[in-house]
Amino acid sequence: MKILFAAGENAWGGMLHELRKNLPQHEYVVNGSFAIDSLAGYDVLIPTMGRITAELLATADRLQLIQQCGAGLEGVDIAAADARGIMVANVPTDVSGNADSVAELGIYFMIGLSRNISGMAAGLQQRTMGEPKGLALSGKTVGIIGLGGIGRALIARLRPFGVRLIGVKQNAPEAAQKELDLDWVGTPEQLPELLEQSDYVVLALPVNSDTANLFDHDTFTQMKPGAFLINLARGGLIDRAALEEALATGQIAGAGLDVFWDEPPDPDDPVFSYNVIATPHCAGCTDVAIAGIARGVCANIARVEQGLEPLNRATT
Repeated sequence: MKILFAAGENAWGGMLHELRKNLPQHEYVVNGSFAIDSLAGYDVLIPTMGRITAELLATADRLQLIQQCGAGLEGVDIAAADARGIMVANVPTDVSGNADSVAELGIYFMIGLSRNISGMAAGLQQRTMGEPKGLALSGKTVGIIGLGGIGRALIARLRPFGVRLIGVKQNAPEAAQKELDLDWVGTPEQLPELLEQSDYVVLALPVNSDTANLFDHDTFTQMKPGAFLINLARGGLIDRAALEEALATGQIAGAGLDVFWDEPPDPDDPVFSYNVIATPHCAGCTDVAIAGIARGVCANIARVEQGLEPLNRATT
């Protein structure tokens, strides 16, 4: 089979190396970027962050599978793929171990922002000791928007810190509150209640037509003054101008960002001049997560080669 990998040779923590090691019999073509001109001649596409439109799918002459190396499929026109008989699948975060790695980075963001890690580094340079004064996590309220794999992994890891845990979930919030033993779980319509209580707001939900630019000017004004925003999900959840305004006015005290409005973002973006810890969309780039995702991708390629349906298939 001929497989197109829509990223650089060493992207995504060496994912391509894992695929070649586990499925050496296939031919791999490295696109070198997220932009794809044609799908002609390929059996499998690994899109990474590429936009897979109906127009692009029209160039496919033998494509059988679009297999994401992770969970996000917002860039794939699944309906158009279905119409052409092309299967689409992903590797859920709770299956791959990706959720655990992303949750760990989320906690790093919380601690780094609360303890003013940039101020600590400056203190060493200036030879000042015993400062800056930071904030402890203990006793604070963490509001998690999205209680899927990443949200649940965060909950498990945050409990020992002595925080109060609340959340927002699309469906069955009462059942989720009981199952996860949270202090409160609301519906999306109750988001303002979460925002006014939370010292840390964590985004762990998909981006779609309902959630795009969810955090706009009005949403930021509903946040508890001095709170921190952590985005572990997708950059499209946040309106960039509204974020800069919230940071500039002090409405929020800082932000931890692994995803951005444009990827890669402009390193000179004024947003980064505030109390922001930013990482290059690498929350899931760990040894554990990459190995787990590779297992899922390889399993599905092997299944399709055998004439079977892939696991975790997405349909409209």
